[in-house]
Amino acid sequence: MPDERRAAARMPDAGRILVIAPNWLGDAVMALPAIADVRRHHAAAHLTVAARASVVPMFELAGGLDQMITLQWKGGLLDRAGVAADTAALRAGSFDVAVLLPNSFASAWLARQAGVPERWGYARDARSWLLTRPVAAPGGSRHQAAYYQHLTREFGAPAGPLEPRLTAAAADLESARAGLAARGWTGMRPLVALAPGAAYGTAKRWLPAHYARLVSELVTAHGATCVLVGGGVDASAAREVYETAAAGARPHIIDLAGATPLRMLAGVLSLARACVSNDSGAMHVAAALGTRVVALFGPTRDKETAPLGHASHPATVLIHDVWCRPCMLRECPIDHRCMAGLQPARVLTAVVDAVERSA
Repeated sequence: MPDERRAAARMPDAGRILVIAPNWLGDAVMALPAIADVRRHHAAAHLTVAARASVVPMFELAGGLDQMITLQWKGGLLDRAGVAADTAALRAGSFDVAVLLPNSFASAWLARQAGVPERWGYARDARSWLLTRPVAAPGGSRHQAAYYQHLTREFGAPAGPLEPRLTAAAADLESARAGLAARGWTGMRPLVALAPGAAYGTAKRWLPAHYARLVSELVTAHGATCVLVGGGVDASAAREVYETAAAGARPHIIDLAGATPLRMLAGVLSLARACVSNDSGAMHVAAALGTRVVALFGPTRDKETAPLGHASHPATVLIHDVWCRPCMLRECPIDHRCMAGLQPARVLTAVVDAVERSA
């Protein structure tokens, strides 16, 4: 963008700025550095984030926001009630500018329907005509967080550290301790969180038998308590891990998958000395909370969506590098070799190291 156009596109130093957040939890966490850039550069502005209900609690842990709006509409063409509710909520905010982090047509349409006069975002999904400041998407491969920062930098907010930050509140930690204590954790054994699910598809999931072997070793040989975490869609994966684990280890395996609201999950992850996770939202939340993360990547691009841990203890990313990865498929059409070949012994070594470093 030429200098004169870049200057014209700058956000107001004071005013009302709306950021429409990505829809998925992991993407929303990766958007935090860009949102922090906007907050830092426009300290006097009123900054609001609009996000889906599943993501809003995460932003409550981020700080720096003046307001959050929970969006109802999920993009369905026939959901008139959702469109009407969101349009009314955004219109009531009297925003000067909307920064659209999703690439979707729906987010641009919503901002226009709400009468936001300036609508800035990437020129994707045939929506350029809905934007007042369309930006060409950057070429090449880059981390998703850097992709979001490229957009906000185009509008005058210099890029800061690529380091999402979340902080669990005291009430979240207390809720987590109570839930764990009710299931037998006394706090005497180191807590290791494991997230065996993944919303994208089974191809992203490390084998349940591998997870079962890992938790069995952590409990019996390293004196840990293992807590299985995730959303409701991950409950069956967690249950399979629990039932496949060695019988002698099960008294120190706690299954909380599907049983924790997001803020309680943040409390659990904050109490954990380490977190083992597939490429998932829980992985990104754990890293942003400062928990040491061992991330297991199979079919997805680790260079674009690896967890961004704190600078003092970056995440460990493990892959089994085979010719067919990263395929980006939801289901593996062959033998799932990228995940099957990632051996439990290798993961165990990384987890034990993470636990020791967090002591």
